[in-house]
Formats: sequence, structure tokens, C-alpha cells
Amino acid sequence: MSIYGALQEKIARREIVCGVVGMGYVGLPLAVEMAKSGLRVIGFETSRHVVERITAGQSHIKDVAAADVAEMRRRKLLDVTLDMERLAECDVVSICVPTPLGKTKDPDMSYIVSATEAVAATLRPGQLIVLESTTYPGTTREVMLPRLEGSGLHVGEDFFLGFSPERVDPGNERWHTKNTPKVLGGITDKCTELGMAVYEIFIERMVRVSSPEAAELTKLLENTFRMINIGLANEMAQICDKLGVNVWEVIDAAGTKPFGFMKFTPGPGLGGHCIPLDPHYLAWKMRTLAYKTRMIELAGEINTEMPAFWVTKVQDALNAVGKPLHGSRVLVLGVAYKKDIDDLRESPALEILDQLNRKGAIVSYHDPHCPEIRDDGHTPLGAIGHSVDLTDERIRDADAVLIVTDHSAVSYDRVCGLARIVVDTRNACASARARAKRSWMNASEPATV
Repeated sequence: MSIYGALQEKIARREIVCGVVGMGYVGLPLAVEMAKSGLRVIGFETSRHVVERITAGQSHIKDVAAADVAEMRRRKLLDVTLDMERLAECDVVSICVPTPLGKTKDPDMSYIVSATEAVAATLRPGQLIVLESTTYPGTTREVMLPRLEGSGLHVGEDFFLGFSPERVDPGNERWHTKNTPKVLGGITDKCTELGMAVYEIFIERMVRVSSPEAAELTKLLENTFRMINIGLANEMAQICDKLGVNVWEVIDAAGTKPFGFMKFTPGPGLGGHCIPLDPHYLAWKMRTLAYKTRMIELAGEINTEMPAFWVTKVQDALNAVGKPLHGSRVLVLGVAYKKDIDDLRESPALEILDQLNRKGAIVSYHDPHCPEIRDDGHTPLGAIGHSVDLTDERIRDADAVLIVTDHSAVSYDRVCGLARIVVDTRNACASARARAKRSWMNASEPATV
């Protein structure tokens, strides 16, 4: 029997061992879903702390219940290790490592390269390798394939290689790893067939594409679409500010059109690991082909400007009541990149906190999901700190309250009722303003911008 046929039968009998390299926001949910389907899974990590937590049946990812991790550990379906040599035990290896950008917006491929080299060091006939990390088109074929074939084995015959982009949306209660449709494209038809057969065991709907490049570009299109439309909404916020029009009213009115319009809302800037980064992978790749991605570049500029725009709004609101920003007490509500999660990756709140501190404001923040902002080597120094309690006294004492992330646990009626000035980047105070019949900016009541 051929190597392909043997692996195909092993998948059909569900006797495969799955390896997941990287047990973070993508890898741990994937590993747990694999284990829930009855597959034996080995997670690979470089963090001893993460390994110890998972080994103890705990979860370090909010979207993954500790009870599920503990149950998979009890049933001996989920193991986790620092030992990369155990990759040889795996029939299927899913790589879920970070793909950050450098300071010049160039892709940092070091994590993918390290993971690929670890796989190559133990590569044996009959293994399927699937990259899930978001990256530029061509990564699977140009970066991974040569390193894996350097072992002397041949793709499509001895081992199999494909790309299947992650579509994790932290905090989304409806769409998660199992029920979010998953795209997959292999180097060869046999690679695709095996990849589809494996993932169909624990993913409700698989979507086949013709190549890894098509799958890589699919993920970039998804998030570039969002980034550009958010950029348009953010530019509309600045236009409305210049015209003295309420941008939220305009967007809500436009959203009543039942066709030809999709509602995007402005905010403090882009956050998370995907939307602020993914379009730049595509822009970088196209620069190597002497093509300038003009819409991506422009939307990126607009979105990057938003933290400074909102800091200026705080400064203007304070000036309107005769106070300078320097020396004023500014309370920031919410620092996670979106509501009801604890994820600080690329959060615009970090830049806002840093800018406020640099301008001499006395800054504090409250976030029920993020008790601490640590220095991870990339965090602006002015953003490091601890969450404070949101007491009535603290709200009253603040010269200005800046709503950056609209967590559900915060009562914005209460904030608007107690604060002297509210600068609202998320329209969180809309209901409070509506009930009190306040104007958008009323000098006789707490100013809300």
C-alpha cells in the first residue's frame, strides 16, 4: 500500500495522532476540538508556564473552558510538551504560531521558520503538515516546502503539506473553532484530500480551494476587507467631527438600507492580531512584485491616526472648560482591543494611554478583563499599569473619562451621570444620552464627545 493510502486509512479509522505547534489563542481551541472528537493530541509549546497549566487541566485562554481541558486530560486525549522531538509521534501536525510584523511592517517569519525546522528535524514518511498561521501568499510553498524537502522526502509522495487559515474570533459566543467554516488548500491534490479528511473529523464545514496560495490569500482578503471598511468608517468619524454632525446617527441611518450597504463603525483604532497586521502581509508581498497596494496603505494610515484623534478630542474637551490636558486626571475605560475579552494584542488603548502620559495627563484605567498591562517588550512604557476600581468617587474626580472599549460589565448610564466630561469612542453612552434627551454636546450637563 502507498504511503498516501496508508495515511488515508489511518485517518478513516481515526487512529491518527495530531500535533499542534503553539498552544495560544488558535492552537489550544484547535487541540481541544481535535481531542473532543476522539483524536489523540499532543500540544507543543515553548512556554513552560503554559505547559504546566494545561498539564494541570487548566486553560490560559478565555474562550476555552478549563473543564474541557481537564476532561481531555483525564481521558488521556490531550498531552502537552516542550519536547519538539515528539513531533515524530504525530501523523498530522498543525502549526499555529505567531506571525508578527517588524517595525517596518515586514513579516517576521522567525516563528514559522523555527516551527518548520523542528518538524523537518523529525519528518518521517506518512506525515501531513498544515500551516494555520496567517501569512503572505507563497509562504507554504516558498518557506516551508524547501525546508521540509531538505529532509530528502518528497511532498505528495512521502509527506503532505497544506495551508488552512485560522478564523478565530476571541469572545465570539456564536462562532468558534468547530462551527466556523474552514478553508484548506494543499500543495498537491493528495495533500488537499488528506487535509480535508482530517479536518472534517472535528470541523463542521470544510471549504476546499485549489492551492495553498488561494487559502493564504483568502484569509488576507477577509481581514483586508474589514480593515479598509473600518478605515472608511474612521475617516467618516473625522469628517463628521469637522462638519459638526453625529457620525453614529449617520451610520445608523445608512444602516437602514436593506441592500448595498454593510454597517461598519468607527472606534479608537484597530486591535487584535489579525486586522491590524494581515493586510500588511499582502502589501509587503506585493511590494516585492513592484506593486503598491494603495487602498491598504491609505486605510492603514487612517486607522493608525485614530488614537491621536481621540487624544486630541480629550484635549479639546478639557480646553472647552478651561483645563489643559497636562496635569488633568483622565480615566480610560477599557483597554482590551474589543469588548468582553482580555486580549491586549495590538490594542489601540495602549497607544492612547502612552500618548496621554506623554502629554502630561494623570492617567488611570479600568478594565474588568485586564487587571494588568505588563511590559512584553513591545508595550509602550506609558501604557504599563494596573486596573483601578470604578467607584463613583473615581468617576467624579476624573477631569475626563475616555471610553475606549465598551465592556458589557460597565454601566455607561452611571458613567455619564457622574462624569464631568465623557469622550466616547464606541458610542457606548448613546442609550444614556437618549434617555436623558441630552444633546451631543451640552455645556449645562456632562459633556459627551
